[in-house]
Amino acid sequence: MGYSRFDRPMAQRRALLRGLVTSLLENERIETTLAKAKAAQSISEKMITLAKEDNLAARRRALAYLTKEDVVKKLFETLGPRYAHRSGGYTRILAIQPRRGDGAPMAILELIQPEK
Repeated sequence: MGYSRFDRPMAQRRALLRGLVTSLLENERIETTLAKAKAAQSISEKMITLAKEDNLAARRRALAYLTKEDVVKKLFETLGPRYAHRSGGYTRILAIQPRRGDGAPMAILELIQPEK
């Protein structure tokens, strides 16, 4: 019970998180609910750490999880080298105004820009 189930079956929950992580890595910024942002943050951090290895097995693991091949290419060619000298903390969550319709807490999940 240590994680959020989002009131969905396992397959739907997995598909939701795969979509969120793929969108984050593609656009480098997504707006979603706070709970979904926290769940997607954990997985996206692991994906970027995986991209720092840049070998065939790592590419295949990323391709098995992410839904777009061009995002996998971006992950290994752009994001992996960008965070090569950073040992973690590639993303941040910024709280924003609650959603207007139901008052759900909203957040922006974004990749941080490394120091130059």
